[in-house]
Amino acid sequence: MADQLKADAGSEQNQSSYVDGARVLAVGVGATGLLTFTYFALSSHLLSASQYGELSVLWAALFIVISVIYRPIEQLLSRTIADRRARGALHGHPLRGPIIIQTAFALGFLAVTLILRPQIENLFGGSVTLYWIFVCATLAYAASYFARGYFAGHQWFVLYGGLMLFESCARVCFPLAVLVGITSGQDAIALGIFAAPVASLLVVPWAIARHARLDNGAPPIEVSAVAGSSVGFAASVAVVQLSEQTLLNAGVLVADSVAGAATAGAVFSVLLITRAPLQLFQSIQTTLLPHLTGLEATEGGEEFSKAIKVTVRAIAGFAAVSALVMVVAGPFVMQVLFGDDTTYGRWGLAAVALGMGFHLTAGTLNQAALARGQARAAGVIWALMAIVFTAWMFVPLVSSVLLRAELGYPATTLILSLLLYALYRQPKGADGELVPVRSSVEDVVEGSDGILVTKDRGAGN
Repeated sequence: MADQLKADAGSEQNQSSYVDGARVLAVGVGATGLLTFTYFALSSHLLSASQYGELSVLWAALFIVISVIYRPIEQLLSRTIADRRARGALHGHPLRGPIIIQTAFALGFLAVTLILRPQIENLFGGSVTLYWIFVCATLAYAASYFARGYFAGHQWFVLYGGLMLFESCARVCFPLAVLVGITSGQDAIALGIFAAPVASLLVVPWAIARHARLDNGAPPIEVSAVAGSSVGFAASVAVVQLSEQTLLNAGVLVADSVAGAATAGAVFSVLLITRAPLQLFQSIQTTLLPHLTGLEATEGGEEFSKAIKVTVRAIAGFAAVSALVMVVAGPFVMQVLFGDDTTYGRWGLAAVALGMGFHLTAGTLNQAALARGQARAAGVIWALMAIVFTAWMFVPLVSSVLLRAELGYPATTLILSLLLYALYRQPKGADGELVPVRSSVEDVVEGSDGILVTKDRGAGN
């Protein structure tokens, strides 16, 4: 009886930690989303349609790359550290594997961009400055995403949200400087995209060192070799991130190639309806992965399912309200924020808002798949739907590229969320990244995947 009460108290504490963490991050990341929206709203008024389109393409290309090469490491760190902490290993988390994987991704990116420099410059309208901002910002984001994963795994959610807010404040200062006349031009505004990750380089080492000292006198960070399944997990998450960024940015890039930079800017502005909430709900997803990982290791399916249901219900309500707002005032809001160069239809905007809800639901179910060892299967589903959406954007069944994106995005994300729900209903995967153990914490051994797992001495194995 006492053990049951203790388990119930632990479950309530875990749920409270998850809710509190999501709430704290929602404030910081929500402000970040508003600042990002402000950055592009100001830019659209300060630049010509073609210049704003080139800036949109820069942003789209940048976040495709950093999401693919850095977000997997963030997720790997978050999941691994949370799993170890749930099993009683509170300190000395191995970092060499994630560092090596991330460094390899970054060096590979640098090599490719140097080889393809002429083609990439053409993507940005021939601008050498935008090319170097793209390269340098991508490399600088390495520290930011590594820190995010480290913060999330330790549940330092105030630091996580603060880091993102700090970056966004640094970015939005540049169009504000143009607005008040301190500087001028597209290059000055674009430099804000580079300044944001550089600013994080100044605070990340201090933040980690300070919290490590406060974390019960934690010993120095442990370094261990690369585990094969860690590479597999990171590769699967990289596929997911590439596919997600394809859903967000393929419409922009295809519009740029077939209809010009001005149309690309219009498509980008419409999909900001999705980008801002996605950034906001990243706070929930960030807290969700370590929370689900801990539940998978210690609590079991009932609490796991409860966390998913609560999150999906919140998303459904938010998406319904967003779609209603788009029907009532969407065209007016878009005209105020982005000018009257493009006419936006209220039903197309509402469709994108619903697509945002499906996208957020898919992201939540994806976190469940990662926590349950189904990363590989989730990656296949995301990749399939990214290919479908990209192919749709090239098929001229709908003459307007903008309308094509407004119709294709919600349809694709609906199918994506249904497929991931079907995966969620399947038995737990066997990717091998996580070995759940429900026994008492009497011994700690290193599993084949390099993640510490508990071992009951009386179990005989």
